[in-house]
Amino acid sequence: MIVLKRVVLDANILLRGVFGVQALRLLETYEDIVAFYSPDICFKDAHRYIPELAARRSFDPAAGLLVLEQLERIVQQVDRSLYGVHEETARARISPRDAED
Repeated sequence: MIVLKRVVLDANILLRGVFGVQALRLLETYEDIVAFYSPDICFKDAHRYIPELAARRSFDPAAGLLVLEQLERIVQQVDRSLYGVHEETARARISPRDAED
């Protein structure tokens, strides 16, 4: 596998991968040429929201959680210890928008 690009995904994209078709299809299509990453907190957020979103959509939450687990073979979780040192700089850069992003 030759990785030409690296892309960081947030929790919203992970949730789209669980509940949508297009996001999952794109991740699967490009997994051989793009390295996908997501902070561990995004996986935790997605895990937390899946039952609520599944209930609204009459979708089996267990199936949603299973899809999220399968996404972990495509999207590498990044531990906070690797990105935490950059938090202050990142918060300063995003301050005009949503600091919780």
